[in-house]
Amino acid sequence: MCRRWRLQIAGEPVHGSNALVFPVRQGDSMFVLRLTPPGDEVAEQVRALRFWDGRGTVELVDADVGTGAMLLEQLDSTRSLLHVPAREAMVVLGAMMRRLAVPAPIDVVSTADVANRRAAALRQEWLELGRPFDESFLRQAVVAGSTLRRSESALAVNADLHSAQVLRGVRGPWSTVDPVLMRGDIAFDLARVLWTRIDEMPGRRSIVSHFEDVVEAAGFGVDHGRDWVVFRAVDYWLWGLRAGLTEDPERCRRLVQTFSN
Repeated sequence: MCRRWRLQIAGEPVHGSNALVFPVRQGDSMFVLRLTPPGDEVAEQVRALRFWDGRGTVELVDADVGTGAMLLEQLDSTRSLLHVPAREAMVVLGAMMRRLAVPAPIDVVSTADVANRRAAALRQEWLELGRPFDESFLRQAVVAGSTLRRSESALAVNADLHSAQVLRGVRGPWSTVDPVLMRGDIAFDLARVLWTRIDEMPGRRSIVSHFEDVVEAAGFGVDHGRDWVVFRAVDYWLWGLRAGLTEDPERCRRLVQTFSN
């Protein structure tokens, strides 16, 4: 890829769970070369980056979907929203939800479809896992899902938005990386925004306060946001238990208990 795109490696690589990223130079300009295993996720991510075209996201310079390679704008990988206080991060993430909310392509997955599909599956999964938490939590999630699946919003949604995915930028203070493009309700990933920082929220009052910061910055209703938090936290709680996770189910428990009736 360096030969093809006339790049020179300009530093040590960094990596996450599924990508190797090299700082590279092309002439007088600096970029990053991101290498991942080829697959459908690469094509989806390239489509998302081309769709937003740098609006709140890292800018895509070039891509080879077949080899899993992307040439991207250089951001500061050492300074994500994880490096700022959680309260400040909530405001940035809420504003980012709103910034990304432009009319979405009609053919991408909708949040309403996800809510409909997952609401129908929650009870069976809860039973198969041996009723791992109070049934009242499950009922509230199912009721919330029945409301959320009726959303007719056609706005673009990043379905993988959290503090670790937002880095210091050059064109603006913050840019999102690795976005997942969906269509529908921009509050879809509110629970993830909270549970990824909930260890820094010592009690119920702190969780609610951080929640209110996101809601205000994003500009949607408190009750609506609460429905998404309960629904998605219960869903992820079950997924985490099936996957053998230990920390995330506890984070979801705290969220659900905080916002349960």
